[in-house]
Amino acid sequence: MNGSFARRLAAAGMLVALAGASTPALAIDQGDWLVRVRGIGVMPTSDSGGISPDLLGGSLEAQASYVPELDITYMATDNIGFELILATSNHDIDGKGAIAGLGKAADTWLLPPTLLAQWHFLPKGKIRPYIGAGINYTITYGENASASLENALGGPTTVDLGNSFGWAVQAGVDFDVAENWFVNVDVKYIDVNVDAEFRTGSTTRTADVGLDPIVVGVGVGYRF
Repeated sequence: MNGSFARRLAAAGMLVALAGASTPALAIDQGDWLVRVRGIGVMPTSDSGGISPDLLGGSLEAQASYVPELDITYMATDNIGFELILATSNHDIDGKGAIAGLGKAADTWLLPPTLLAQWHFLPKGKIRPYIGAGINYTITYGENASASLENALGGPTTVDLGNSFGWAVQAGVDFDVAENWFVNVDVKYIDVNVDAEFRTGSTTRTADVGLDPIVVGVGVGYRF
């Protein structure tokens, strides 16, 4: 994780905790809706294997992206919630290994709707930690090859990334700051792997690109 981002995240958490100490408890109940808006860092943790058939010494690595996120949680009981996460992020994909000299090889957009079942430990408290687990379906769109990749491969290149179905886990905490308002800190790990095809003329090259991002977010929420 980027060091300055981590320090800002920790400082934000400390300030919110201090503010929450003098704030009446929000008391989440069955039937409540919690809507959060976060700023998130989507930080891939994996890369690809070799690029078949002729660039097996090269690999691809997606880079971090920082975007807004909207999520909606319905409290089925005082402790159990179901959260739907909505965000889209743009990622540069850099060449590594034998193709590291290309720098940016491609870029793509990811749309990863994620549904999580959550357990809220202290629904009546001013500070409410929770954990969650669920499923993710990541849709890729807007893929483009870079000029350096097209030059290396000998002509215009079409990039096609498949979609991904996987699992997700989560841990977070809400801090009360005012009536019905709270601040949230949240961390997720999402299992995302996509098949990539690069078509240059009659030649098709393929790679299995791992993304597996850690998603770190800080935001504000409102209880309805």
